[in-house]
Formats: sequence, structure tokens, C-alpha cells
Amino acid sequence: MAFHYPNGTPYNNHEAPKSKKQVKKQKSIQFGKRGMDFEEEINKSNAYYLSRNTAVIHKKPTPVQIVKVDYPSRSAAVIKEAYFRQASTTDYNGVYNGFYLDFEAKETKNKTSFPFKNFHQHQIDHIRQCLAQKGICFVLLWFSSLNRCFFFSGEALVTYWAEQETTGKKSLPLAIIEKNGIEIQIGIAPRIPYLDAVEQYIQSKKGVAMNDN
Repeated sequence: MAFHYPNGTPYNNHEAPKSKKQVKKQKSIQFGKRGMDFEEEINKSNAYYLSRNTAVIHKKPTPVQIVKVDYPSRSAAVIKEAYFRQASTTDYNGVYNGFYLDFEAKETKNKTSFPFKNFHQHQIDHIRQCLAQKGICFVLLWFSSLNRCFFFSGEALVTYWAEQETTGKKSLPLAIIEKNGIEIQIGIAPRIPYLDAVEQYIQSKKGVAMNDN
């Protein structure tokens, strides 16, 4: 099935067919993740929070316009071509303890840094706009090769993103994420207890506000 962005650009990565060696290596990497599907585990964590009336957080649906459908049989339909109606913003949003949350979830196999190419300008713009409305914005960064997860604030992300033009850096070093972010210890229920990091972030902001006064 072919997907396209709103401007008509095809959505694909133009990858060449994988060799047996590449497929074997890919399986090895997946095994190394110990079955961790980052997005799926976030969704399960959200369901856990919702079931306990802790927060109402949902993954945002992506509007898609279907333009071509084949009907190989009367009881089956196959979508052959579709377009994203608009550029996506962030993955998740909702409410926690009176605070509006808006965040993105990203993953990398890198061990020493997080590539900026994993983000898009329109996502950064959206985070900046939500911050201007006093929303709590952040990204959850998953280093699959290290089995480490971090909460990284939207304020910090937009700052380092803007510095690309002057520094020329194309990634966010792990050392900076460790220093300015909050590491999330993977658990069982919920698997990704990111609201612990959100609460820590909220308390730190309150502390800064009290010191300013």
C-alpha cells in the first residue's frame, strides 16, 4: 500500500532488498531489545494509568485519506494508495492531575547520541506552541541498544534543536540527555512509568518558581 504526505511526496524509505545476512542481523537486533516495542508499551502504560484514574492520555490518530482501493473479492478490500491529510504533530496528548501533557516518543539504536533527524520541524513548532500555552511538553527517548529510557523536556529539546544552526551538531549527546533529562526505570505495571518523571519535572518547576520569588 502506498502512503503519501499532504504535498504528494511518497512515504517510503527507498530501501534496497535486504540480503540474508542483513535479515539475520535485523533479527538479532530485535532479539536484543528483548521484545520491547516502545510504542506498544507506552500504549499499555497509558491504559494502566487510565484504568486507575491516574491520567487520561491517548495516542493521536493520524488522519488518512484513502484514494485507491482494490476489491479482490466481495468480502475483502485492499487499500492500495492513501495520503496523510496533514503533517503529524506529536504522538500523544492528554491530562494528568490538571496539567495538559503533549509528547512525542522516539527510538534509536545509537548508543552515544540521539539523532536530530528523528524529529521534524513541524513537531518542534508544535511543541513550542504548546509550551507557550503553559502545557507540559516532552519527548520519551528510547535507546534500544542500551535498554534505557529518558524523559527530556520540550524546553530543552527546542533549545538544542535551535542550536544546530550555530553548532552544526546533528545529534543530541547521551551525556546531555543524562544531565538534563530524567531516566525512567523500566517496570512491570506500568512498563514505562513516565508519569513518575513528569511528576518529578513538575516539582522541579515549582521549586524554581519558589526560588524566583
